[in-house]
Amino acid sequence: MRQTIDYEGGMRGSRGWLRQAGQWALIGGLGLVSTGCAMLAPSPPQDQSNVCEIFREQPAWYDYARDSQKEWGTPIATQMAFIQQESAFRSHVRPPRTRILWIIPGPRPSSAHGYAQAQDPVWGEYEDDAGGVFARRTHMKHATDFIGWYNARTHRQLGISLHNPEHLYLAYHEGAGGYQRGTFRSKPQVMRTARQVRSRASRYQAQLASCEAEFRCRRFYEVWPFCRG
Repeated sequence: MRQTIDYEGGMRGSRGWLRQAGQWALIGGLGLVSTGCAMLAPSPPQDQSNVCEIFREQPAWYDYARDSQKEWGTPIATQMAFIQQESAFRSHVRPPRTRILWIIPGPRPSSAHGYAQAQDPVWGEYEDDAGGVFARRTHMKHATDFIGWYNARTHRQLGISLHNPEHLYLAYHEGAGGYQRGTFRSKPQVMRTARQVRSRASRYQAQLASCEAEFRCRRFYEVWPFCRG
């Protein structure tokens, strides 16, 4: 009987070890996939002060932002100003982890992730309402569409003009409820950041006016004025 018990105990121990090893292998595999996706993502533009140069490095980004503008109404320049502020055009960026005893990595302060730094709850709402289950926060197409969707909702709920990037950003940062309560008024840094977004959007808009034709007409079969609408 003792031999049987020992044998069964050993088998259970082996199965437990194999199960644990499999779980760690899965976690490691997912980590490698995530790292690989980050490595394959476009590098952040070198000159982020000029939207023309940004689109020259990544012309598909113009297409994505243009599609979002047509669908939701937020100007291209405002979308790109939001993304520059939120992630500096880094696809897989997350808030840095907190530190326990200044050494041990702790939890992240929020679930914000990707180009638009969308958090899990609102990203889930976007998936259900417009983006679909295959939308990814790490893809510029979905990031620009998310910003357009979010600002359109802000416009409906709060009446903020889609041509008011400062207050759109305040609502984006604080949420509709926080904006209505005026929580940003006690946050000088958030208010400064919103003004920076406004200034950047204005600069991007002026720059885009001088170069947009080249992105609308960059394909061999497109001839002005019959270019991308």
